[in-house]
Amino acid sequence: MSEKKVNTDILIPSELLPKDGRFGSGPSKVRREAVEALLARSGDFLGTSHRQKTVKSVVGELRRGLSDLFILPDGYEVVLGNGGSTYFWDTAVFSLIERKSQHLSFGEFSAKFAASAKAAPFIEDPMIIKSEPGTHPEAVADSSIDLYGLTHNETSTGVAMTINRPIGAKGLVAVDATSGAAGLAVDPLEFDCYYFAPQKAFASDGGLWFALMSPAAVERVGEIKASGRYIPPALDLSIAIDNSRLDQTYNTPALATIFLMNNQVQWMLANGGIDFTTKRCATSSATLYSWAEASSYATPFVQDEEMRSKVVVTIDLDDAIDATVVASTLRKNGVVDTEPYRKLGRNQLRVAVFPAVEPADVEALVACIDYVVENL
Repeated sequence: MSEKKVNTDILIPSELLPKDGRFGSGPSKVRREAVEALLARSGDFLGTSHRQKTVKSVVGELRRGLSDLFILPDGYEVVLGNGGSTYFWDTAVFSLIERKSQHLSFGEFSAKFAASAKAAPFIEDPMIIKSEPGTHPEAVADSSIDLYGLTHNETSTGVAMTINRPIGAKGLVAVDATSGAAGLAVDPLEFDCYYFAPQKAFASDGGLWFALMSPAAVERVGEIKASGRYIPPALDLSIAIDNSRLDQTYNTPALATIFLMNNQVQWMLANGGIDFTTKRCATSSATLYSWAEASSYATPFVQDEEMRSKVVVTIDLDDAIDATVVASTLRKNGVVDTEPYRKLGRNQLRVAVFPAVEPADVEALVACIDYVVENL
């Protein structure tokens, strides 16, 4: 018996297609209005010194905007530097971990900070608490721990966790918020360092890291610096803090990235701030989860509703339906980046619904998926 032929030349009717078909988990959708604003300012902003007022004024507005967006308490600082969140893991190892850290590991990215800490010869081996993909573990207070490494949203699996200081913990709480920041609610009093990059919810490009730092975190940086530990200048948080207070970075940043991110932050604030962004993501993610739960061939990958991410949604498909074919067919029709995280190895779709994504486009995406599956 011959195998059933799969139709891979499906043309989705134009009336079903989203107005914007970008659903990537990073780089994510960049709003056209932001690009047009950059073009309008390109003549006096791009190609100019990052240590002069033209650029520093935008960096300053961005730092103030992030402080307002996250409603930071007095004394908290917005710090930035080059290299992205991956770079920040090593920065934190050198400048924030005094002796020993604890890490929650429940996916590809949450495991990487732990790996950086384990490789460092000048601190003790970290305590690593693991759980299976699709779940997250809980931090446990321990008197030997001086930094707890949490992850707000595991981009690879679509698992999110509520950020709380471990009960009884005395160490700093550092949170990888790369794909969670601005899309998930967080109380600044529950963290000491909340770090992220521009290419997710902030609708810009990668290559920078931002950290919202408590007075305790800033003090820790100074203490480690004073201890005499060798810290490469590019990984020295004290240098990043000093430069950030001047609205600049230690070395030259990508100016377009800064401009686009600032434009996104100002757009968020103008529409209602963190309440607007989190509700928008919750609406879009609910569309996908509700559809999957009602579908005959789709199921939310994360079983515990409390752990389901509201910014990165992972949906398993029935084994009879090849998710790679569905994703590639969507791509041919201009609906892109719905493929699963490559190392997770599941027959699923992964859809980012960051604040820039229109909820109406998510509804259209659902209709497109159904159309493709019906016509395979």
